[in-house]
Amino acid sequence: MARTESTALTITPREAAGSREARRLRREGNVPGVLYGGGDDPIAFQVSARTLRQTLAHAGAVLDVTVEGGASSPAVLKDIIRHPVSGETLHLDLLRVRLDQKIHSTVLLELTGTEDAPGVRDGGVLEHVAREINIEALPTDIPDAITHDVSDMQIGDTVTLEAVRPPAGVTLLDDPETVVATLTPPRLQVEETEEIEEETAIVGEGEAPAEEAGEGEGEGGGEAAADSDSE
Repeated sequence: MARTESTALTITPREAAGSREARRLRREGNVPGVLYGGGDDPIAFQVSARTLRQTLAHAGAVLDVTVEGGASSPAVLKDIIRHPVSGETLHLDLLRVRLDQKIHSTVLLELTGTEDAPGVRDGGVLEHVAREINIEALPTDIPDAITHDVSDMQIGDTVTLEAVRPPAGVTLLDDPETVVATLTPPRLQVEETEEIEEETAIVGEGEAPAEEAGEGEGEGGGEAAADSDSE
């Protein structure tokens, strides 16, 4: 993949500091991070949150990172920490790379054809188990995601990583027996039926004493009326 303007990212060096300084940077609309690897010293940096969002939205696997006032170098996004509620980027790690050397990375595994699967149309429950997988590839060959078609899955089927075909130049590193997806029979309907049967049984058991009580009241009422007549 050729470097383009959309993948360029300029970062500003900063003094490595604690959490208080990091919070101050975020309040000012910046994101703290660290650039490391490639045989050079790590660089603590900051970058505008807006600039970072725009860059990551249009970038491929490789970023053309320029340290303000210095030279540029290819790097990949090694780790990103987001706020669990707002999704705001809190911190990121960038790893310098050589474009002619393979690296390990993690990519998303996406399932396609989920709504077309016969088992899903029959009411089965499709569970996407493995959502991220580890790969090895040249930085320029790392895909945004790897897809797998599950449109032929039936109820009771299980798909393992062995069935996933990665793009050219990409090697899967996880165990081939890793479960990717399962399609199980519908459970909700069975549970509802069992609950209805249990509730019916409870109501049925509760009605019997009420009827018996009614009969007892009738007999008691007769005896009371007889006593009244005798008087």
